[in-house]
Amino acid sequence: MSGEQAVGANTSGSRHPGTHGHGVHHGRALLRRWVLVGVATAGFGVAALTVAVAIGAAAGVSATLLGLVVAIIPLGIVVPTFMWLDRFESEPTRYLVLAFLWGALIAVLIAMGLNTAGQLVLWGTIPADESLALTAVFVAPVVEEAAKGLLVLLVWRFAKREFDGITDGMVYAGVTAAGFAFTENIQYLALAWAEHGQDGLTATFVGRCLLSPFAHPMFTICIGIGIGIAATSRRGVVRVLAPLLGFVIAVLAHATWNLAAVSGGEGLIAVYLLVQVPLFLAFLGFVVWVRRREGRLIGQFLHPYADAGWFSPAEVSMLSSMPRRREARQWARTNGGRAGLRAMADFQDAASELALLRRRMHHSAADARAVTEERELLDAVVEHRHDFAGQVP
Repeated sequence: MSGEQAVGANTSGSRHPGTHGHGVHHGRALLRRWVLVGVATAGFGVAALTVAVAIGAAAGVSATLLGLVVAIIPLGIVVPTFMWLDRFESEPTRYLVLAFLWGALIAVLIAMGLNTAGQLVLWGTIPADESLALTAVFVAPVVEEAAKGLLVLLVWRFAKREFDGITDGMVYAGVTAAGFAFTENIQYLALAWAEHGQDGLTATFVGRCLLSPFAHPMFTICIGIGIGIAATSRRGVVRVLAPLLGFVIAVLAHATWNLAAVSGGEGLIAVYLLVQVPLFLAFLGFVVWVRRREGRLIGQFLHPYADAGWFSPAEVSMLSSMPRRREARQWARTNGGRAGLRAMADFQDAASELALLRRRMHHSAADARAVTEERELLDAVVEHRHDFAGQVP
């Protein structure tokens, strides 16, 4: 059955044609899930301990704890931005937590190891100050962007159902980079306090946490955009070149920023005002455009389902507009309480996933399981609609 045929098949039927061996399969899946959770927890725990010991050894325990507290502040600016971008088709919380932990721990450890190795190699041929500057400009951008971008690549490769294009690429890249910046800020703030006291801490906080909290996310979302383009294309050359181009742009932007930082003085101020600020404004404008674009795409690719009777025109209009989505959730909460609100939220999420799946199918970028997934999402839409409609007195 083709994707187009599946759209028109508004019929009911069992989603589980057989139950033989289902209990055994479910038990194995549950065991596998718990094993993976255990391994991930242990791995992140060891990584956290290693990072804490490394920073604590350099700056001291009290300075590290102070840096940890202060570094939380910019998270309240950066993370909500990407959660706002992720509102139309929210990514699973477990994946977002994984992305943040990867950036804060795994990517940091990779960067610590390879950056240090690069600097040690340079130490053998040039003075220490010059090797530090060269590492910051030529080694760190490549290593750090590769370490952060690897998570986005892994999500695209192993969780394609949760990766629908540019928006998802930006969200995963942004959250991963926010985690990386969080740990890096802890290190810089702790060292500033240990070496220069309150004045050093204040200057570092203003420079890193207030004036450039989006620096790392702005670099890494270039990789996310590239992978997002690849995710919606069947052309082999695009699937290879788009992520590579995104990576190159991320590295160049990161290297330019680091060059200005190691130059200091007027060079840093000039780069900040003439490059960083305009890029930041462009970044914000692009984020707003991407979110509005996703709403339009959801409306566009739900229309075939509306023509087949799966949605009403009013529902399509609601699902393609964030203000109307909020109104629908408020209506569901008023009439059905928390259960009604949850059902409406699930309805909206399932419909958004369906539209973005349809988009991938339209561009021949979906996998072999797309038709089955489409049927599951259609069944979920019907079920959630029944749940919130049934709450209305």
